Amino acid sequence: MSSPKLHQLRQISVSDLTDIRPPEPKIRYDEDVTIWKNTTGYHDYQLFLRRLNESIVGCTVPQQSGNCSQAIKNLLSLLDTLDEWIEESPPQKTGTATPRFGNPDFRDYWGDRLGKESQHLLSKLLGPELSLAVRLVKPYFVESFGSFQRLDYGTGHETSFALFLCCLTLIRFLDPCPEEERTIVFQVFVRYLRLCWKLQDTYKLEPAGSHGVWGLDDYSFLPYIFGSGQLRGMINHFLRCVILDEHPMDSLDNLYFMSIARIQQVKIGPFFEHSSQLYSIATHVQNWGKVNKGLFEMYQVEVLGKRVVVQHLPLGGLVDWDR
Repeated sequence: MSSPKLHQLRQISVSDLTDIRPPEPKIRYDEDVTIWKNTTGYHDYQLFLRRLNESIVGCTVPQQSGNCSQAIKNLLSLLDTLDEWIEESPPQKTGTATPRFGNPDFRDYWGDRLGKESQHLLSKLLGPELSLAVRLVKPYFVESFGSFQRLDYGTGHETSFALFLCCLTLIRFLDPCPEEERTIVFQVFVRYLRLCWKLQDTYKLEPAGSHGVWGLDDYSFLPYIFGSGQLRGMINHFLRCVILDEHPMDSLDNLYFMSIARIQQVKIGPFFEHSSQLYSIATHVQNWGKVNKGLFEMYQVEVLGKRVVVQHLPLGGLVDWDR
C-alpha cells in the first residue's frame, strides 16, 4: 500500500518572530477544546505527526547513531546534558521513608535547575540566527519532562515535547524532509523517551491522569503510533507476538515493542490484566495498518481532545491559536 502524499509543513520566517507573542495555557473549559481542534496550530501539529509517521514506515530504529544534521546533533547533546543532571542531582536520603510516588527532589533539584538554565540551553541550541524564537519554544521545552508541582508525568508532557519539535520545524531549525523527520523519531524522540523513563524511575514520578488498566499506557502514547507506523504493511510481525515475547528494550528496533518491553519491566502480573487496551489491540485488530490508523484517532480523542490533558499545554505563539 503506497503512503499518502502529505503537504509540506508551513514555514514561519525569522522576520515574523518579533510580532509573535509567547504561548500560554488557553484551555480552561470543554468548549476551548473544540476551539483548539479548529486552530491552525492544531492542524500544523497533526500534519507534523503524520509526516513523522510516514517517514518511518518500513524502517527500524538503528542500533548505532548514523549520519544526521548538526541540528539533530545539538538536540541530542541537549538531552544528554539533561540526563547528566540526574546523576548530578540524585534523590537525597533524608532519613525518612522514600515516597512511593513523586520524590520532591525532582522539583527541588532537577526541575529547579531546568528552570534556571533553560534560557541558556535554548539560546545555545538555536544560536543567534534564531534567538527570537527562544521565548516562543521555551514554554514547550520546560513542560516536556513532567509537572514540578504535581510530581507526575503523562501524555500531556509528551505532547509538549512533540510540539517543541514541531515548533523547531516550523521555524526550520529542523528540516521537514523525510530523512530528517525519520531522524527526529529514531534519534531525538527515542533519546527523549529514554530520558523520561530515567526520570520516572529515579524520582518515582506518578502517572498524570492515568486511566489505570483501561488506559493505553500510564505515561506515553506517541511511541505506539510511531511503532505501529514502522510496521504498517508488514505481515511477518504478528500483532500477538508483542505480548507473548519478552525482550530487553535495548535489543528492540521498534518503538511499539520497546514500549511493551518497558511495561513488562515496570509492571507485574498478567499482561491482559494490567494493560487491557494493548492486549485487546494485540488479540483483535487484524493488521498494523489498522492499529496505526486507530491509534491516531484514539490520540486525537483521548489526548488532544481531553481538557484535563491539554489544559496545561502552552498554546498560541508558533502553535497558532487562530483558525
